[in-house]
Amino acid sequence: MIQTDILIIGAGPVGLFAVFEAGLMKLKCHLIDAIPQAGGQLTEIYPKKPIYDIPGYPSVLAGELIDNLMEQAAPFKPGFTLGERADTIEKQADGSFIVTTSEGTQHQAPVVMIAGGLGSFEPRKPKIENLPQFEKNGVEYMVKEPDAFIRKKIFISGGGDSALDWAIYFAEHNNTSVGLVHRSDTFRAHKDSVEKAYQLQKEGKIDFYTHAEVVGLNGEETLKSIEIKQKDQPNKTVAVDTWLPLFGLSPKLGPISNWGLEIEKNAIKVDNTLDYQTNIPGIFAIGDVNTYPGKLKLILCGFHEATLMCQSAYQIINPGKKYVLKYTTVSGVDGFDGTRKEAPKAVVKKIE
Repeated sequence: MIQTDILIIGAGPVGLFAVFEAGLMKLKCHLIDAIPQAGGQLTEIYPKKPIYDIPGYPSVLAGELIDNLMEQAAPFKPGFTLGERADTIEKQADGSFIVTTSEGTQHQAPVVMIAGGLGSFEPRKPKIENLPQFEKNGVEYMVKEPDAFIRKKIFISGGGDSALDWAIYFAEHNNTSVGLVHRSDTFRAHKDSVEKAYQLQKEGKIDFYTHAEVVGLNGEETLKSIEIKQKDQPNKTVAVDTWLPLFGLSPKLGPISNWGLEIEKNAIKVDNTLDYQTNIPGIFAIGDVNTYPGKLKLILCGFHEATLMCQSAYQIINPGKKYVLKYTTVSGVDGFDGTRKEAPKAVVKKIE
């Protein structure tokens, strides 16, 4: 059982910033996310795309923003359960909650904060009749442990950043074969990634199949080959160990929609904008996952919501104890890891 002060569902930018705000109040956080790395859709879908509306950053790459938020949260030693979806929640006699993930991992906390962005991201799956037979037996929708794929015959389908970046990664790490299948001959990815992939094709490290798609899977218990249908070409059977259909992620509230929360238009309704608490005391919703009159789905709004939410969380965890707001410019930042950040002290010198 993992125990913490605030259990955060969603390790995207808003959830990560909440770790920092909670840490200033000496509150410990643990984060759950179905995606196998922190950052939410910013790292999974568009890590190399610029964001222009983050205060203090005229332009910042999505992946860079996550790196900075991770660095900001690091002194407060957050825990992570990644690659697992939050499935069930049970309220305990002492008022705390136990949240169990899709893999059976249990977490207990007096406060649950849902910062799931647009919801739990589930992979968009191709329509192939026997696809379920090979899921986790040769068909994977995410790369959790890259080393497990090294020196295997891999084919990747997709035309976005994720498909290209993984094709490049495996091609550069001595895979026996890397194939990239795409329905078009243009890619929706960062220019550098596209150019790098074509360079690796020239070097014979990536096989491109454009205007093509995987239409069949073959094997008994595990995947042995795929059928590729290419424009103006007969179908081709290619031996593979792993097929990665990376067609993006589809946002859904998922099991959270069964937690008894008030839902409005696939978002969690919060009762007020004082602390963004839901209809269940002790459960908060912040960021794009919530809704209220005047709601704007912007990262900077989620940062504001996280700050106010932590004030109420403190009162739940420390009933009757008043928290005195301290400015970091004056008090500095003391991490749980023993580090301290503070402004240089002014040198006072007597004038004689």
